[in-house]
Amino acid sequence: MAPPSSTVVSICLVLNICCSIVIVLLNKWIYTHYGFPNITLTCIHFIVTTFGLFLCKLGNLFQPKSLPFLQMLPLALTFCGFVVFTNLSLETNTVGTYQLIKTMTTPCIIVIQTYAYSRSFSWKVKSTLIPITIGVFLNSFYDVKFNIVGIGFATAGVLVTSLYQVWVGEKQHEFQVNSMQLLYYQAPLSAVLLMFVIPFFEPVLQFHGVLHNWPMEALLMVFLSGVVAFSVNLSIFWIIGNTSPVTYNMVGHLKFCLTLLGGYLLFHDHLQLLQVSGILTTLGGVLAYTHFKLQEMKAKSLPVTDKH
Repeated sequence: MAPPSSTVVSICLVLNICCSIVIVLLNKWIYTHYGFPNITLTCIHFIVTTFGLFLCKLGNLFQPKSLPFLQMLPLALTFCGFVVFTNLSLETNTVGTYQLIKTMTTPCIIVIQTYAYSRSFSWKVKSTLIPITIGVFLNSFYDVKFNIVGIGFATAGVLVTSLYQVWVGEKQHEFQVNSMQLLYYQAPLSAVLLMFVIPFFEPVLQFHGVLHNWPMEALLMVFLSGVVAFSVNLSIFWIIGNTSPVTYNMVGHLKFCLTLLGGYLLFHDHLQLLQVSGILTTLGGVLAYTHFKLQEMKAKSLPVTDKH
């Protein structure tokens, strides 16, 4: 199969950036103004994604493929953990802290790929992880809404997200499936797993439970969130499957800045001077990381000439 054209890749990256920004701000709005339960919202996202993929199948956009259940179960579990923990981080942290801590996914992916998959990275790339880490620490520590629980959720989210992103790429190549085929199998499995978990962690019939008498606008916002989540999930799978998890994280700079701006404007998140320094330090590290990775990719693509 021929690799996708640069135009197709660019369109998918722009779609992912737009949907990722919208889903963060929309979910934060749902948590802030309605107090909708987190795991239930995640389960609804998976259900909407399942129906969305079913419609894609009816439109002959892909052909389903049978996959081994036991080998897919760990991926489905990390998919649940990835979304649940990042949503809990968003619920308990400011948008700025939530977004900045997510940048630690790149260093975590490098560690996983280095020690678990024997990938190598240059010292230049590794050195950019220092300003990223320092910047995240400065922003988180001096956040006026700093709380241990929120940082704990964010840390768990980074670890699970990193593992999930690496596994998505590995499983697609292992099973020789495309993004839709893998997500078509995984989304309903993840939804079922969360259905068993919800009664133990969230009220069902009580106030703010899934069967609570929610206002119509809240239900519409939740459904819209599910539709946007479907777009995010599909674009994540496509990008990681057709490029790499590292590439997926490199394209998040604009998303990073716009999400911070959106959080400041919509939720009036206040920034201290040291937080601003942390944000700039992290952004500088991420940009340097991208610069060095692009240099290495360009060097690898140059033809080798014989020297006599």
